[in-house]
Amino acid sequence: MATIKIKQIGSPIRRPESQKKILIGLGLGKMHRVVELEDTAEVRGAIKKLPHMVEVVEG
Repeated sequence: MATIKIKQIGSPIRRPESQKKILIGLGLGKMHRVVELEDTAEVRGAIKKLPHMVEVVEG
């Protein structure tokens, strides 16, 4: 299956609890951390909920 690299570019400080939980679910939580996940609909949906906090580094 294809993979996708996601980098956290926004801080979870002063964000709603739901956004913090999405970050933790993606394996993020600290600034500039990069994780590699499978490219699934669930991961893409989580990225769309946090466009101000994460970016796709590599497609």
